[in-house]
Amino acid sequence: MSEQNKPFRVLLYYLYVPIENPEEFASDHLKLCKELELKGRILVAEEGINGTVSGTFEQTERYMETMKADTRFAEIVFKIDEAEHHAFKKMHVRPRKELVTLRLEDDINPKEVTGQYLSPKEFYEAMQDENTVVIDARNDYEYDLGHFRGAVRPDIKAFRELPQWIKENKEEFADKKILTYCTGGIRCEKFSGWLVKEGFQDVGQLHGGIVTYGKDSEVQGELWDGQCYVFDERISVPINQKEHVIVGKDYFSGEPSERYVNCANPECNKQIICSEENEHKYLRGCTHECRVHPRNRYVKEHELRDEEVSERLKLIEENMVEVR
Repeated sequence: MSEQNKPFRVLLYYLYVPIENPEEFASDHLKLCKELELKGRILVAEEGINGTVSGTFEQTERYMETMKADTRFAEIVFKIDEAEHHAFKKMHVRPRKELVTLRLEDDINPKEVTGQYLSPKEFYEAMQDENTVVIDARNDYEYDLGHFRGAVRPDIKAFRELPQWIKENKEEFADKKILTYCTGGIRCEKFSGWLVKEGFQDVGQLHGGIVTYGKDSEVQGELWDGQCYVFDERISVPINQKEHVIVGKDYFSGEPSERYVNCANPECNKQIICSEENEHKYLRGCTHECRVHPRNRYVKEHELRDEEVSERLKLIEENMVEVR
């Protein structure tokens, strides 16, 4: 089936725009989405809206038309991917204090202060300037699956940790032109604005994010390595149309891999890059403690008996490779 004829589409979008009473809006918007039989996740705050939804061509067309008919959302840019199936299991619309969680004492309004918008071509060219530093505004597990070549990997588990990490490493970026990027652009709107307020003089952001960069007919995703992590059932999407370089490494073996799983211990749930072989070998547990956890989901899913689990653990200790 060709890319243009896949039965479903995934819409990724955001817009910073004042929304009164986010709770009421979220309730009404959920009804709309369910009427259209969409599935997805939408966040609503007084500062705007941020969402990803999936549906058929007709359903997503009606949704975009309905949104554009509202003067508040007339400027929304929808990033569209074709898909074989729904990208979500359910439909959620939730009110939030922030669209992206930075928890700053003095919040950033991207309508008032933000970094310079750069088109994919401008970003591509700016990345190659020797006085430029490219900072990934995403979490570490997103970076590990794919990133721009030479980009800085902040040691953070959540977006709200990024400002403190920058402060701790500020000397590395002094007197540099800073470029930043994220999946769809929404995190960079605030992060680049924060950088400007912190006194960085030359700050640029990839307008439309990685997803837009990958669809640009001119740059075709060049200088992107790996896959782009997305927060839906797809887990990842390709970006570089010219070459595919795998940067992900298997959590257990260090071998090239781009397959993410969650640790089978529900109290851990850590995301790890892992081959199917090693998922079976290590009972999808990222540590020994997770493998022997009484609620290990892998053990329950495969209905393993205690003696089978013990045999697997023994093989791991003996460093046996082949475990099925």
